[in-house]
Formats: sequence, C-alpha cells, structure tokens
Amino acid sequence: MDTGRVRELLDSDPRARLIDVRTPGEFEAERIPGSHNVPLDLLRERRSSISPAHTDPVVLVCGSGARAEQARDLLEDNGFQRLTVLSGGVGGWQEQGAPVERGTGKWAMERQVRLVAGSIVLAGVLGSLRYPKLKLLAGFIGGGLTFSALTNTCGMARLLSLLPYNRTPAQDAPGLLAALTADNAAGR
Repeated sequence: MDTGRVRELLDSDPRARLIDVRTPGEFEAERIPGSHNVPLDLLRERRSSISPAHTDPVVLVCGSGARAEQARDLLEDNGFQRLTVLSGGVGGWQEQGAPVERGTGKWAMERQVRLVAGSIVLAGVLGSLRYPKLKLLAGFIGGGLTFSALTNTCGMARLLSLLPYNRTPAQDAPGLLAALTADNAAGR
C-alpha cells in the first residue's frame, strides 16, 4: 500500500495499527509517528504464541518493505487477516514528504550492512596485496550481496540483528507483542 493510502487509512480508522518490524536500534533512530516496534526476529521467535485478539487493520513497516513482507507471511499463517505492507518502507514514506520522528544516532540495518560489507571487502582487497588469497574474501562478500539482491533476503542483516543494540530486551517482548495482538477497543 502506498504512503498516501496508508495515511488515509490511519486518518480514517482509529483502530488501524502501524507495526514497524525493524530492529529496536533502527526504530529508535527513526520511525513513523504512532508506529509500534515489534521486531521481525521477535515475531519469528514467538511465532507459536502469536494470535490476534482483534480484526483491526495492520500496516507493516520496515526499511524498504522486504522484512515487512516476511512478517506478513508469518502473521497470515497465525490468523491475522487485515494485513498490508507499506510500499517502500520508511524510506518511501519519507520520500513522499510524510513525517518521521528521529531519535538516537543508531544506524539503520541497511547502513550497518553497507559498513560491514564494505569494510570486509576493503580489508580483503588491501590484505590481498600481501596475502593474495584474501581477495577471495572480497569475492565471497560480493557473491553474498548478489544473492541478497536476487532473493531479497540478507544473511548479514540477520547476523547483525543479533548484536545487543539491535536486540529486543526479553522483558519487553510481551509488551511489544501486545501492540500487535491485543484488542484495543479505544483505537491507537
């Protein structure tokens, strides 16, 4: 669903929920006002215990749309019916001039991946001047990035999401999931 239609839905239906499935670090850095953070990794981890207590419309958001699509597949399997994905994610939202809230200086996952992948490639190329086989490391990362683009998945992002600043503290999990699953008769 494009930004304009999502904004119309949020304006017209007070029960509509905007669920951001990015990591807590990404959410802290930048988010759509009124959105709730329920990270994709938490959804995967708690898959067996997630079920809706409502029929409210839910708009899933991430950085570009890929993780939100994965979340939609998972949630549809758990009985959620009125799910949609924000086309283009937070980036697309911003490009359309829609408001965002900015928080701490944590980096978005895409930026983290670019830093790590670029650093490994640079180290591999520079190191290959002394140890020629290190250029294979750069080739391996290039292959991984190509695979990532073709499959719209990212193994490096999955690994980076395990870092402490990208993780959801265990004590927060029930509260975060409630933003998605609980009945909210009063609306947002």
